[in-house]
Amino acid sequence: MQVFFGGERRRPPAPPPIAAREDWMSVGEGGRVTWLGHSTLLIEVDGARVLTDPIWSERASPSSLVGPVRFHPPVVPLSALPKLDAVVISHDHYDHLDMDTVQALAKTGVRFFVPLGVADHLKAWGVPRAQLVEFDWWSEARVTPDVSLVATPSRHYSGRTTGTRNTTLWASWVVRSARHRVFFSGDSGPTPQFEEIGRRFGPFDLVALEIGAFHPAWGDIHLGPDNALEAHRMLGGGLLLPIHWSTFNLAAHPWDEPIEHLVRLGDQRGVSIVTPMLGAPLVLGEVARTGPWWRSASAPGVPTQARSSNSAGAAR
Repeated sequence: MQVFFGGERRRPPAPPPIAAREDWMSVGEGGRVTWLGHSTLLIEVDGARVLTDPIWSERASPSSLVGPVRFHPPVVPLSALPKLDAVVISHDHYDHLDMDTVQALAKTGVRFFVPLGVADHLKAWGVPRAQLVEFDWWSEARVTPDVSLVATPSRHYSGRTTGTRNTTLWASWVVRSARHRVFFSGDSGPTPQFEEIGRRFGPFDLVALEIGAFHPAWGDIHLGPDNALEAHRMLGGGLLLPIHWSTFNLAAHPWDEPIEHLVRLGDQRGVSIVTPMLGAPLVLGEVARTGPWWRSASAPGVPTQARSSNSAGAAR
């Protein structure tokens, strides 16, 4: 009832701002991460380019007519992306595995790195078997001679229909080279295995953790801001990049509550949180200048700070 009939500010009254960027085709030296909305990241590490959970469709849904619709247009056309070395999929839910986007990317010849069972979806959509690499948890494979991918545990579930619940695996991912390490959570609830991931593959330059679509009823399958901070601690720290918010309405809370809640708590605890505008690259190892850009999309005349103090997302 809350999800379907709640009266919260589920959508921003204006599209969130997008950073202007002209050098999509340039080769970044060292490490660079660009958030493209929801859980889609372009991770550039030591010459390798990895795209996570790409969704360019208007809706995160099996239908083009109903289901969660985007708050903003795609940050960059698919055709303008640089040549990719890998596409990583965390699990098969519609907001993470988008058929139209996968089919478009498959035409470029890129390889897809997916959890066990997810390759069956892609094969059914016409993706050649030679472009598919399946992983169990803790499996590792080279993307380039200098960069590898590791599928790591997460706590979630899978299924694109009611009859296929948990017939495929879900995973978080580590992108690592001799110089850089990036953690991508996909979707996950809290799990003690974050500590083992941190021990085995940390320290991380950047930890990208989902914070949106949170609710007490979903506490085992989504982190939300509070558990994201705990997961960040368990993973061993590093810059925290909040993802899985600002693109789709998927839960019973105001669209900006996850980020406001996280920023407030992170400030209290001294956690280094980076909040780049959509499309703005973060260069690993450099000081990131970010700010509360989402407030420019807040309701006119109702600044985020003016929300009731009873709201978990009330700003400082």
